Amino acid sequence: MLIAIIGENCVGKSTLANIISEKISARIYSGKDYLRLEKNPSMALEHFKTMLKASVTGDNIIYLITEKEHIQLLPEGAFRIVLTADLEVIKERFKARMHGNLPLPLEKILESKHGMYDNLECNLKLDANYDVEQVIQKLL
Repeated sequence: MLIAIIGENCVGKSTLANIISEKISARIYSGKDYLRLEKNPSMALEHFKTMLKASVTGDNIIYLITEKEHIQLLPEGAFRIVLTADLEVIKERFKARMHGNLPLPLEKILESKHGMYDNLECNLKLDANYDVEQVIQKLL
């Protein structure tokens, strides 16, 4: 099964992926992790696309997507989860990640990107109050 968890920075994609991975034994990839698959970036991308396509009906892979251009890598049949959070929650989580400091330019970027996946077609849309067991049941 291929599960794509799509969302802005600091909405909890990794946390959800780790929980799901424990339940269904899945490998987790994020962003451009696929570049580690091959020395040549083009070959790495092709290798990753092949892996993603095969995982739709084979081994479990969870792909965490923050950047819109990575959505196009998803083959037909991928289970798409869009994860959202309130802007203030995102800012607080990012601030914690940055050791208590959220620079103004970064804050403006977070504000400009907020809501970028609100209208994305998906199988499941979750906010911060999701029930993990219900998510697992939907996946299975």
